[in-house]
Amino acid sequence: MTAALLGKKIGMTRVYDEDGTMVPVTVIQAGPCSVLQVKNADATSDGYNAVQLGFEDVKPHRSTMPLIGHAARAGTGPKKFVREIRTNEPPAAATGDVWTVETFEQAEVRFVDVIGTTKGRGFAGVMKRHGFGGQPASHGTERKHRSPGSIGGHANLGTGRNIKKGKKMAGQMGDVRRTTKNHRLVRVDKEHNLLLVKGSIPGPNGGYVIVRQAKARS
Repeated sequence: MTAALLGKKIGMTRVYDEDGTMVPVTVIQAGPCSVLQVKNADATSDGYNAVQLGFEDVKPHRSTMPLIGHAARAGTGPKKFVREIRTNEPPAAATGDVWTVETFEQAEVRFVDVIGTTKGRGFAGVMKRHGFGGQPASHGTERKHRSPGSIGGHANLGTGRNIKKGKKMAGQMGDVRRTTKNHRLVRVDKEHNLLLVKGSIPGPNGGYVIVRQAKARS
């Protein structure tokens, strides 16, 4: 079964490996996660294999009655961050189990994929959002240096006058789900429930993430 945990991004630091090489790492507080539900593809009501995990307790008055009752069936309180982890085979876990960072040690995981939500940048122009070069900064350009320029040059092409879907223009930047792959798992701190992964991961400090065994590498 795929090793996975829910967690929170703490921040970045650096460690030194056995050769004395400096390694930039992101510190993730991963788990402990409660197994709230186990889904099986053979079950009529489910139709797929998955394990539903919950991370970080939340006060009952900040949750809802359905979520409180759902967590109570697993013998725990309501959780702030709840996500499903799909599996190819029927999960061996049971409702009420608690997963910790030892899950990665037991599975001998060396590389992980991290899923998070990128930082929201608000409404951004084309130069910041897409890396456009902008208009010429010489004579004749008046207060249009950062504008996208013509947007209809490729609109017709024999298919109509409308701008094509996906045209790079100004708009909301960031605050989207992103997956960064094949981070080397540098260290597992079982005492403090921490994972140290090489490189940067999506989202701000304090943002929730999903850490799972890398699909391309193991």
